[in-house]
Amino acid sequence: MKNNRRKFIKQTATAFAGLSIVPRHVLGQGYIAPSDRFNIGIIGTGAQSSGLIKRFAKIENARVIAGSDVHKKRLVKFTQNVTESNQKYGKSGTPEVHEDYRKLIENKDIDGIVVSTPDHWHAIPSIEAMKAGKHVYCEKPMSHSIHEGRMMEKVARKYNRTLQTGSMQRSSDQFRKACELVRNGYLGKIEKVWVEVGNPSAPCNLPYEATPDYLNWERWLGPAPLRSFHKVIVEAHHFPNWRWYREFGGGILSDWGAHMFDIVQWALGMDHTGPISYEAPMEPTASRGLKMIYENGIEVEHLNFGRGFGIRFFGTQGTMDISRKYFETSQKELVDMPLKSTDERLYVSELHEKDWIQSAIEGSKPICDVEIGHRSATICHIANLAYEMRRPLKWDPVKEEFIDDFEANLRRGKQYRKPYELKW
Repeated sequence: MKNNRRKFIKQTATAFAGLSIVPRHVLGQGYIAPSDRFNIGIIGTGAQSSGLIKRFAKIENARVIAGSDVHKKRLVKFTQNVTESNQKYGKSGTPEVHEDYRKLIENKDIDGIVVSTPDHWHAIPSIEAMKAGKHVYCEKPMSHSIHEGRMMEKVARKYNRTLQTGSMQRSSDQFRKACELVRNGYLGKIEKVWVEVGNPSAPCNLPYEATPDYLNWERWLGPAPLRSFHKVIVEAHHFPNWRWYREFGGGILSDWGAHMFDIVQWALGMDHTGPISYEAPMEPTASRGLKMIYENGIEVEHLNFGRGFGIRFFGTQGTMDISRKYFETSQKELVDMPLKSTDERLYVSELHEKDWIQSAIEGSKPICDVEIGHRSATICHIANLAYEMRRPLKWDPVKEEFIDDFEANLRRGKQYRKPYELKW
């Protein structure tokens, strides 16, 4: 990948020798000259956007120039965050703000759109942005349904847009090394994997509360079913609890599964497929015990193994535990051992957000491309469905349909509340 980028830069420099800046219009609508800055608009300016703003500020050619939210207080905080981050890194300018995200998509100065909304609002603005020629950084899980994810992939390919999914553990040296150990057989043949990522989603049954005057609740709901406001959903904590409820998210199973199941996919070399069998525990209140089996027989179990959110790989020659807090192998020397020159090496990304921008400029696929994000999110969607239905589900990852299960196939998509719709 690094060699490809060097080649691209060399070819570009030769082609435009003598020009200090290559204007956008020379490369066509939606393309960014390597010497030009990458302007960013952020849709959804809540807690997740704060960290993104700080990381974008560190990237020399990146500028956050606009934001959109239906929550007026968050727009005020967003403006402060962007202004302070710009000043810290020697950048100038105050971002424009809008309640309607479509103003960002219409802005011809914006090259990339960040979608950091609740999950139920991921697909519609992502697709609209790509159709308008923007590149997209979409937070994880990438979609709120299987059909949404596949549609996002089709639009990205049709309009030749770069979509990076925010499963940023792939841009961690520690997780990459763990996956390379699995890929190169240092644990032997993988037979089983345990993953702890929290509870599946539940229906939202919160009581009525009056909507505050600084929030456009109807627009916050968007395509989700109509219901009354409750502060637990929107602003009770630093990270609001909308993600607990299936109307808006996929439970903590999806919220962290889009990280941990994603690493399992990467380690096993399954980025373009997924498990073919899902077997949920029959106990109606069980929130752990789901077993997912790949075609090659590897079993992944959603299980609390006592170490917080993380993964344990079982191989014929040893085990490995990996999370953001620990990286341990039964063969202790493996963690710090240099890989051999003949070993398979994985994509190197030094910063997830910068990788998106570089890939958009170069026209290459980022480390967590739209297809990867779709496949990892699909595991989360089916896992939630299995816990809800409490029966085995057989999945065809090629056709992306359940085998002999009419009801489950209907649930690959979802209904959108009018007038909101998904169009491509």
